Amino acid sequence: MNTKSIPAMIMLLAGGVACIAGFRAHMEMIDFLKMLLLVLVSFYVLGCIAKIVLDKNFAEEKEEETTEGEESQEGEEASEEDGEKTLSGEDEE
Repeated sequence: MNTKSIPAMIMLLAGGVACIAGFRAHMEMIDFLKMLLLVLVSFYVLGCIAKIVLDKNFAEEKEEETTEGEESQEGEEASEEDGEKTLSGEDEE
């Protein structure tokens, strides 16, 4: 899963909500900019944390899928080898 844009999306969504709240509250420009900067930085950090958590969870799922896939492939290869031995054994008799 591509999680590269998650921090930016979370930050921009929070910034949009903060802008709407600031306009509705008729905040002064300096106070609004300070609040907006604080919101953007804090939600960017939260987005980075969310990205790290998602990357770790998807990496664990991929590892589990690959180990299960390898086990099933090994089982198929072993059954194919047994089948070849059976066929070659029938030819010798």
